[in-house]
Amino acid sequence: MTTPTLATSTDTVLEASGVTMRFGGLTAVRGVDLTVGTGEIVGLIGPNGAGKTTFFNCLTGLYVPTEGTVSYQGTRLSRKPHLVTQAGVARTFQNIRLFANMTVLENVLVGRHTRTKEGLWSALLRGPGFKKAERTSEERAMELLEFTGLAAKRDHLARNLPYGEQRKLEIARALASEPGLLLLDEPTAGMNPQETRATEELVFAIRDKGIAVLLIEHDMRFVFNLCDRVAVLVQGEKLVEGTSEVVQADERVIAAYLGEPFEGDPGEAEVSEVEAAEAHAAEAAADPAPADAEDSASTEGGPQ
Repeated sequence: MTTPTLATSTDTVLEASGVTMRFGGLTAVRGVDLTVGTGEIVGLIGPNGAGKTTFFNCLTGLYVPTEGTVSYQGTRLSRKPHLVTQAGVARTFQNIRLFANMTVLENVLVGRHTRTKEGLWSALLRGPGFKKAERTSEERAMELLEFTGLAAKRDHLARNLPYGEQRKLEIARALASEPGLLLLDEPTAGMNPQETRATEELVFAIRDKGIAVLLIEHDMRFVFNLCDRVAVLVQGEKLVEGTSEVVQADERVIAAYLGEPFEGDPGEAEVSEVEAAEAHAAEAAADPAPADAEDSASTEGGPQ
C-alpha cells in the first residue's frame, strides 16, 4: 500500500470542477469535482454505467462538458484533443487502439508528433533539422520501449504482440508525448494475475518519474494496492473520495457494488439509458469527420 499523497493548491496537476455531461435529456456525469496532484496515483471506480469513461472523455477533449471546467497546471484545457495532449495530458483507452500494421517502434514514434517541430517541407526535403529531430525521436522511443520491456520487439508488428504487451505498447505511446498526467482507462482489463502485477509495477515506475496518474479500473485489489486516493462514481455522481481504507469502509460504496438501493438511486432503467447514450457517443467519436482526423489521431492513436 502506498502512502497517501493529498493534492494541494501548490502541486495540483489536474483540477476538474463541476463537470457535467448530458446526452439530450440524460445526464451521464453530474457535477463531478476531482483533483490530481504531482506524483500522485488516483483511482476512479464505480459500477458499470457510472460515467467513468465519459468523465475521462470530458477531461481529454473528446467530449465538451455541458457544464464545468477542466484545468491542467492552472490553465484551462482546450476543447481540442490534440491540444490537450500537447498541453501535457495523455491517455490510453478501454479498447486497445494501436496501429496494427505498424511496428512497435513506429507506434511509439506516432506518440512523439506533438513534441516535434518539423513541418511538411522539412519532412519532404529531409534536411539536417529533420534528420536530427528524427534521431532524437527514435532515441526517445527506444528509451520508452526499454522502460516498458518491449525493446526486443521494436520491429514486430503491433498486431502480433500478446495482449499484455499491446497494453504496454499503448502506455509507451502515451508516454512518448511527454505528459505530466497519464490517464489509464482499465489498464488491466483482460489480463491474467501475472500481467496485472507487471502493470502495477509499471504504473509505480511511471509515478516515480514524476508523472501523475489517474486510472479507471474494475480490479479492486489492483486499485487499492496502487492508489493514493480513490474516488467512487455512482450514477454519474461522486459518491465518496478518500484513501483506500476510507472507501472500502464506506457503506454506500458497498451498497452500490452489491446492487442495493441507496438514497438518490435512479434505478436500472436510467442506467441503461445512460449506457446507450454513451455507446452512441463513443461510436460517433470513433468515426470522426475528415476535419477532425488530426484530433482523433492525436488522442486515440488510430483503430486497431
